[in-house]
Amino acid sequence: MFKDITLGQYFPADSVAHRLDPRTKLVLLVMYITAVFIVKDLWVFGLVIAFMLFMTAMSRIPLSYIFKAMKPLKLLLPLMFLLNLFMVRTGTELFAWKFIKITTGGVRQAFFIVLRLIALITGSSLLTLTTTPVSLTEGIERLLSPLKIVRFPVHELAMMMTIALRFIPTLLEEADKIMKAQLARGADLESGNIFKRAKAMLPILIPLFVNSFRRAEELALAMESRCYHGGEGRTRLRKLKFHWRDLFAVLIMGALIAGVILLQKYYSFDSYIAAYVLKLLGKA
Repeated sequence: MFKDITLGQYFPADSVAHRLDPRTKLVLLVMYITAVFIVKDLWVFGLVIAFMLFMTAMSRIPLSYIFKAMKPLKLLLPLMFLLNLFMVRTGTELFAWKFIKITTGGVRQAFFIVLRLIALITGSSLLTLTTTPVSLTEGIERLLSPLKIVRFPVHELAMMMTIALRFIPTLLEEADKIMKAQLARGADLESGNIFKRAKAMLPILIPLFVNSFRRAEELALAMESRCYHGGEGRTRLRKLKFHWRDLFAVLIMGALIAGVILLQKYYSFDSYIAAYVLKLLGKA
């Protein structure tokens, strides 16, 4: 289970997405999240999904990594789908039985929540899979550098975020080793209800937290022994530079957002689709 989480992992490859400036990729992620949340029509979401698949192909990342990023959500996605399906009761009623009621608004909202979660996880995974932790630190620091005017600790914040991302795979690997060790000692982590399973996780979480604190202390001592004093007076081996491909990528993302807005304004088909579904149900 822990090996299926791809957030924080880097996949080395020679692709256009890997060669983009980290600042550009961070801006693209913000624009992509904006596009995901401004979508109001289900069929327009196909444009966002097509763009996501296009970026995955351009980054030369195997689809298995994308599917791994979805595996930790295999319980959350159906739960969110069912909650929105039965709790949202706007629109036309499609089915009713006692206290259970399904409406067109519930179906629409359920699909929206699932698609948005998948799109957000995929976009975040693509960022970490195509960007090294060092480049990500530099990109975050350069983007937030104007905040230095108000004495905001930009470098420290960027370093903390990058260290957190960097150690996610390490902690997951360590958790997997602890789980296998507990299973070898006869621990039962699968049977029982949810409360018994949560109690059975304590022998895994306690040593994981202890090792995490020990690792954090070792990292702090290593940084102090190397005379690390933050970003003051720090030089860089490689300087970030924008290229034509960065501008081209931003223009493509801007075109995606403009396309989503225009399609929803002038070609909204959700009402027609809902009417057609109701017509089919009436004939059935």
